[in-house]
Amino acid sequence: MAGSEQELAQVFRALGHPIRLGIVARLGRDGEICACDFTEYFGVSQPTISGHLRALREAGVVRTRRDGTRICYSLDQRVMSRLREAVQLLDQGTALAS
Repeated sequence: MAGSEQELAQVFRALGHPIRLGIVARLGRDGEICACDFTEYFGVSQPTISGHLRALREAGVVRTRRDGTRICYSLDQRVMSRLREAVQLLDQGTALAS
């Protein structure tokens, strides 16, 4: 598997959990969101949200920005564009380009 395909597989793995998928959907809808706002929205603890955000960050799906003591998250649009392209290619039955 080529390097970009491995990176894409890591993105798909990161999206493979319902909370992480929900985080990405909410960021896509609302834009930048601070980490503390996710705990109440999903009804889970801060350490749980932190773990999910870490997985998304390590996969390159989200970017961070510090605002005082708060850490705000947004989608990395380059990765989202690559993901859209990959889904279109998969839908067409085309091999993913490296």
